[in-house]
Amino acid sequence: MPIFTAPDGTELAYRVSGEGEPLVVLPGGPLRASAYLGDLGGLSGRRRLILLDLRGTGGSAVPADPETYRCDRQVDDVEALRVHLGRERIDVLAHSAGGSLAMLYAARYPHRLSGLALITVNPWALGRPATARDRLAAARLRRREPWFDDAFPAFEAWLGGGGEPAPAVGAFFHGRWDDAARAHEAAADEQTCAEGEDRFLDPAAFDPPALRTALAQVTAPVLVLAGELDGGPRPERARLVADAFPNAEFAVQPGAGHYPWLDDPGRFAGRVGDFLARAARPSAAHQD
Repeated sequence: MPIFTAPDGTELAYRVSGEGEPLVVLPGGPLRASAYLGDLGGLSGRRRLILLDLRGTGGSAVPADPETYRCDRQVDDVEALRVHLGRERIDVLAHSAGGSLAMLYAARYPHRLSGLALITVNPWALGRPATARDRLAAARLRRREPWFDDAFPAFEAWLGGGGEPAPAVGAFFHGRWDDAARAHEAAADEQTCAEGEDRFLDPAAFDPPALRTALAQVTAPVLVLAGELDGGPRPERARLVADAFPNAEFAVQPGAGHYPWLDDPGRFAGRVGDFLARAARPSAAHQD
């Protein structure tokens, strides 16, 4: 895996998939290794994916200072990657908790961003994360599924603080609870940095009013994509993310959960790929 050095000396790794113009990809989890993203449903057929392993995950080193797991402390890691790639500006795609990092990057380095795709992003950074009520309401949409009666009590208990989730809880995060989704869910624990998981979303990392002010000045085009069946966030909460940007479009992928590239790869790659193609067209917003 290619390696570069963060400003604090931590060595960070990334995977490369596909060919063409680079697209920097920030994983969620929080702090889950980028392997879970695969090739994003075939999006690698349209762009060269630069899939960053955030510090402490995948091929990236564990930092000397655990406090640097905090979301705001990793913004300059993304900027260091841009410099390493030798790009004046970058397109960024972020999934789930990675969206908080992407929004902080957009706020701090708006002139380095050419396009931004935010996929099923829970608006932690904006101070409006999904609630247990949101997640339960979305879960009840699945009541006709054959696994619902067994899975829902476990999901409800987990949301109530009932410890580690039972395997069946993962069904509510996927639009299709098939063998591929089960394998995807089963790999999560070993791919996640347990030491940094809670630190990443430390409330001290975020200043929602200041972030909203900064994002209102971001001129790069933004796509916010929600999953119809996702509870974290539900589409109406994901729309709050789109509302924070002046040049954003909002889309809901039918039948999708939290990982829309797994639920309908073709639809996902087509929608995101088309957006990125439009974002690449020259405009006044992209001129120095």
